[in-house]
Amino acid sequence: MPDLASPTHTHTVQLPGGDRVTLSWAGVTHTGRRREVNQDAVLAAYPLFVVADGMGGHIGGEIASASTIGRLEALVERGSVTPRGIEKALVKAVKDIVSHPETTDEGTGTTLTGVFLDTTEGEAWVTLNIGDSRVYLQRDGVLDQITTDHSVVQELVAAGRLSPEEAESHPYGNVITRAVGPSEAVTPDYVRLDIVDRDRFVICSDGLTKELTDYGIGHFLNEHADPGEAVDAMLAAALENGGRDNITIIVLDVSRSSAGSSEHSAGSSTGASRSH
Repeated sequence: MPDLASPTHTHTVQLPGGDRVTLSWAGVTHTGRRREVNQDAVLAAYPLFVVADGMGGHIGGEIASASTIGRLEALVERGSVTPRGIEKALVKAVKDIVSHPETTDEGTGTTLTGVFLDTTEGEAWVTLNIGDSRVYLQRDGVLDQITTDHSVVQELVAAGRLSPEEAESHPYGNVITRAVGPSEAVTPDYVRLDIVDRDRFVICSDGLTKELTDYGIGHFLNEHADPGEAVDAMLAAALENGGRDNITIIVLDVSRSSAGSSEHSAGSSTGASRSH
């Protein structure tokens, strides 16, 4: 087992309506037990929390994920994290990937998934997704997958040609239908979510979901209140279960207090609206 001690970071922000939100998060990335190179990349810096899972021959996937995360990191530093800003950054990332001498493989690209706090158009979380990395939300003890995989298997499940159980062992399980890369211009799917006290997000590459079921992810969230302890426990379990791929995990906790009141905001639905 690796020596795990992922730190938990915190940041407090005042929302336009006057409420205060304190965020606590931790992130970890690991090569896994069977891969020689870690082609995952991670960015966890307020207000953007994202995971990228690269793919491509030689080191192409590593370059694709690092280029994408690098462009988004610059966006955070400029303070311009919006859907429009993200899409501009992805256009630049694709140019970076195409121009790199080590990314000649046509299959080079990266998934991208995550969440950011949007205070420019009201108050909301916004998830973004390209590929089959995932965002989960645990609310009122219930864990839901918020993002929809862009994969051949997910399309078969949606068409009723494959059951979720059959999908878990399908030979096309790793084939995605959308990625950040030179093959085509892509726009993320977005989902807006209410900002609710005690929400917990899990943002992860498929290296985690290959080794842990949704039930397992929920179990470790329930067992570990601290985000650093939660990501370490999930990583250790994923490695123990095989660690067949690179593994990247962010756990992000939300604490919201109402303006002028000690009461917390409440809500049982995800308050989600999707756009494609």
